[in-house]
Amino acid sequence: MLRRLFPHPLLSMLLFATWILLVNQIKVGSVVMALILATIIPMLTAPYWPNRPPLKRVPAFGAYVLLVMWDIIKANIEVAKIVLFMPNADIRSGWLAIPIDLKTPEAITILAGTITMTPGTVTSDMSSCGRVLLIHALHAPDPDAVITDIKTRYEARLKRIFE
Repeated sequence: MLRRLFPHPLLSMLLFATWILLVNQIKVGSVVMALILATIIPMLTAPYWPNRPPLKRVPAFGAYVLLVMWDIIKANIEVAKIVLFMPNADIRSGWLAIPIDLKTPEAITILAGTITMTPGTVTSDMSSCGRVLLIHALHAPDPDAVITDIKTRYEARLKRIFE
């Protein structure tokens, strides 16, 4: 019964928390609306998402989320410095092709989303074989270092979490 009501419990919790954060208040109406959304959206999307992602290490995923939040804060400061203080001639933006070793679509999606959420980089495309992400970096004087950083900081952790 509970599985039918909440076919994807993590998604339900995420939707509930997102709604509460969006309305920025904890009142009865907000909680009721969050519960409605957290129940109905997963139920409506369950037929299109029959297999749940194999999340093997929940604490590691929590640590990953905290790491990404910290990186977003740091990247905001770095991008502000680049935009405000670096001369345009010194900015070395570029396109980078990042080969990925992840196999699950959920892990690849989270990696692409992480790259996009971090200011200064955006995931633009994925190769047809699904093994290379094309990203744009605002300032990448050493493209190999950026690729290595993404692979070691994000991809390696996602591989441990999902595979």
